[in-house]
Amino acid sequence: MSRPDRQHSVWGRVPRPAYGADYNPEQWDAATWKDDVRLMREAGVNLVSLGVFAWSWIEPRRDAFDFSGLDEAVELLHASGIAVDLATPTAAPPLWFSHAHPESLPVTADGRRLAPGSRQAYCPSSPLYRERAAIVTRRLAERYGDHPAVVMWHVNNEYANGNAHCWCETSATAFRTWLRTTYGDDLDALNDRWGTGVWGMTYSDWSQVTPPRTSTSRLPPALWLDFYRFSDAEHLACFRAERDIVRAHSPGRPVTTNFMASALRWSDYWRWAREVDIVSNDHYLGSEDPHRAAELAFAADLTRGLAGGRPWLLMEHSTSGVQWQHRNIAKVPGEMARNTLTHLARGADGTLFFQWRQSAYGPEKWHSAMLPHGGEDTRVWREASALGNAVSRLADVAESTCPPAPIALLLDYEAMWALELPDRPSSDLTCGDALRTWHRALWTAGLGCDIVPAPAPGAHRLLLVPSLYALSASTARALEAYVEGGGHLVVGPFSGVVDPDDRVHPGPYPGALRDLLGLTVDEYLPLTAGATVALDDGSTGNVWAERVVPDAGTEVECRFTDGPAAGGPAVLRRGNVRYLATRPDVPSLLRLLPRWAAQAGCAPAPQGAGDGVEVIRRSGPSGERSWLFAVNHTGATAHVAATGTDLLSGARAPGVVAVPAGEVAVVEEGGTGPR
Repeated sequence: MSRPDRQHSVWGRVPRPAYGADYNPEQWDAATWKDDVRLMREAGVNLVSLGVFAWSWIEPRRDAFDFSGLDEAVELLHASGIAVDLATPTAAPPLWFSHAHPESLPVTADGRRLAPGSRQAYCPSSPLYRERAAIVTRRLAERYGDHPAVVMWHVNNEYANGNAHCWCETSATAFRTWLRTTYGDDLDALNDRWGTGVWGMTYSDWSQVTPPRTSTSRLPPALWLDFYRFSDAEHLACFRAERDIVRAHSPGRPVTTNFMASALRWSDYWRWAREVDIVSNDHYLGSEDPHRAAELAFAADLTRGLAGGRPWLLMEHSTSGVQWQHRNIAKVPGEMARNTLTHLARGADGTLFFQWRQSAYGPEKWHSAMLPHGGEDTRVWREASALGNAVSRLADVAESTCPPAPIALLLDYEAMWALELPDRPSSDLTCGDALRTWHRALWTAGLGCDIVPAPAPGAHRLLLVPSLYALSASTARALEAYVEGGGHLVVGPFSGVVDPDDRVHPGPYPGALRDLLGLTVDEYLPLTAGATVALDDGSTGNVWAERVVPDAGTEVECRFTDGPAAGGPAVLRRGNVRYLATRPDVPSLLRLLPRWAAQAGCAPAPQGAGDGVEVIRRSGPSGERSWLFAVNHTGATAHVAATGTDLLSGARAPGVVAVPAGEVAVVEEGGTGPR
């Protein structure tokens, strides 16, 4: 993952490493702003996102623009040496617009038009919304496009968060247009690929085609999949339109929008990542998730994968609790720093919080901030300020990158959408759970991994495919090429079964993967809720089992000892390819994955890594410098092999660095080492 553009125009004048927050001066009086910038400087803040929800502030009535407040805030930040990531405020259409144009509001699958009064209250296909979004974006870009404070642009906010899909008539018309383009205006082709002969639901005219609205029973899965693709494309079209306006008036400044990558829902971020100059992500932990440290690593690894070697930012995370979970548990002392430095360790070039000053009113007033309601005499403020000053000591690290890992996990968003539609053999068999389980096992074992959209021969020694229900012919060929190139492949159950239209591949299961895997699946055997199956190597599977018949030359590495497939193959190997006929739990994966990684020629975990201790290296462009991050999520001191100087404490590590419980070391080494 080389980063050829790091010294060039893509990153521009964005500070590295960036540290700051989303700033909402419209919630406060101007006297408070002066106190804000004073405290920002004290806390080491060098970048703020500004104006994310400020549409009604700068355009309180139609065409009555008032930039005086924003002008003052931008100038104040600039005078204080704080850079601005200026947002287009189009995630929050003002009420004057929504009430004048109720037809722009989103409609649910059962025909209810949602009311205005919250953010993202718009249909992404609405031409009225797009027109006004273009106007406010153009006015902002014209006014601030060459302002020296504005170092990057932030379009909209968390696309498809509250309005991922819309079923209104405008969307229906746009959906038909998209389908006619996609299918070459061939309605017979659409009928064939959607399988509308089932239940006699064949279309005889394009006017009959509508989004998948609430009906008496199930609708064709391929209709849902195309609707998901269409909806994602509509949001992306909104982004592109605003991005292109910004680029025309603010050349040389990078443009981003904040992803919600680890939510694994309705945006194909592999596609989105190609459209932004800097990949940025929002990440909020489940405060009661017992595996939240591993989830941090998953989010960072996924965002790094989306960036594909380019700069990326953690655009939002929280200093402590959030406001939208059932129980918003506060982070323990030191957790804020560990969360932040985990992202920096795994390749981020900066981390920002939502938000700077905790709101006094509104839905997010109980969402934590860098500056809490209690002000400077609070634990959160002291930790946020200390962290900012610690991050400032890592300036050289931001010139570096994470070398490619020898292990990769494959994520296909559309295959995930397909698996999680209704009418699958088991609703427990989800793609997101499988990815997280396999990634958590690698994290626990101390083994780094990349997350990738497709196989690439020679890129990784071991490719893990926990879930790939829907498989295109091109991806099947890419998997074959990866193995032919010497790569080791592990495939999880119920993979390769259908094509991208959810049509079962012809012939015995597993369809497009049958020859590569060297086996036939005779029958899929979902397990009852909470049931498990035992394997004769001591492993345990859950959710699923299969009755598998191996081809000649395919080795059975272990068998089921109980359950519906008792006595049958559970893990099979054909050359460099393995297939699992169940979903192993984490303890089982902890035995299997290191063994398979070693057989693929992957280096073992770094000394001291694993069981809650992360050890990650970042290296400079030429490899002459490297930095070892040791993040200790445990309750005991960790001892990690390292030689150099800890940039956070200033202590010398003469071969081993002792990292106290809950703390982090960043050791500048003399050269690179194995990841």
